[in-house]
Amino acid sequence: MAIIELKCFHCAGDLKFTDRIGLREECGSCRNDVHVCKNCRFYDPKAYNECTEPSAEVVREKDRANHCEYFQAGSGAGGGGKAKSDLLAAAEALFKKK
Repeated sequence: MAIIELKCFHCAGDLKFTDRIGLREECGSCRNDVHVCKNCRFYDPKAYNECTEPSAEVVREKDRANHCEYFQAGSGAGGGGKAKSDLLAAAEALFKKK
């Protein structure tokens, strides 16, 4: 019996599962889906289709449960970047007129 540990992409909560992560699993803290691209080890926002698995089908909503057969628990860093508001503030500061 294998224990799978990962962090939720949305709230960074610690998650533990036995053997596999089911399609309908939810984070106990924020109730977001767990079997999502952003929690997968193949998720990479810089890659084509944001996935490094070349055989995977295109998934449009990376933060919603999907039926991808290649899903493997990753770091959950998919949502760990800066918030949209932080990015917008940085862009406005960069291009601010003097």
